[in-house]
Amino acid sequence: MPAPYGIIGWPLGHSKSPLLHNWGLRASSLPGSYEAWPTEPKRLKAFMAEVRARRIKGVSVTIPHKQAVLPFLDGLTERARAVGAVNTLFWREGKLLGDNTDVAGIAVPLAPYRESLASALVLGAGGAARAACAALRELGVPEIAVTGRTAAKAQALAQDFGVTAVAWEERTARPWSLLVNTTPLGMLGAHQSESPWPADAFTGIGLVFDLVYNPVRTVLLSEAKAAGVEVLSGLQMFLQQGLAQFKIWTGVQLEEKGARQLLMMDLLATGG
Repeated sequence: MPAPYGIIGWPLGHSKSPLLHNWGLRASSLPGSYEAWPTEPKRLKAFMAEVRARRIKGVSVTIPHKQAVLPFLDGLTERARAVGAVNTLFWREGKLLGDNTDVAGIAVPLAPYRESLASALVLGAGGAARAACAALRELGVPEIAVTGRTAAKAQALAQDFGVTAVAWEERTARPWSLLVNTTPLGMLGAHQSESPWPADAFTGIGLVFDLVYNPVRTVLLSEAKAAGVEVLSGLQMFLQQGLAQFKIWTGVQLEEKGARQLLMMDLLATGG
């Protein structure tokens, strides 16, 4: 791992993090580079030992390591502790700490809709779902529920955040002001043709936020828009969490417009 920054996850073929952060390093005239480090779960312990040995400056963490990495850290920020999952590793005063910028990545795009969000259903029960629950609580959404294909995980998440668990088979039984997809359904690759929501069940749905950002227009977003529902692309979430990560690592606030254009041009060029 010669680079001072990088991302771990399994698999990593869909990640645009190297594009964003390498652009940021160049734009800020900062040294180093950002690489993708595909890391199988069985290699996580060895990877974390290498982070310490080589003093890697910053690590992005994605599926499936957002919670599994916690035992290898020296501490968590208040937000990461509240979420119970991390997506950002950084050093402070000799300690390897974890933060969660996914919360900002979700809350910032939703902030303009705050007044209209009477209820929200989070689809999924992993690390991103935990960040979504934390963001929705920060925004003051009165009614929050979670649902997942594994009922036990959804129930545990609901208990942790004091929200309601809804059976996956019953997720369409009532209308919601907001749907937030945190599952990999729709993501570039094996799940690209899938959606976590039936195409004929958008009646009464006010807004759909799909955290999947590659492709930009997922099946979920395409079907929601066809049904007349307003949508938010996961590109907005990815951009905001990435800008927050870069500032944690370098102290530099990247120019949002340039970063957004960079990502859109790349995704359009690659068919995303």
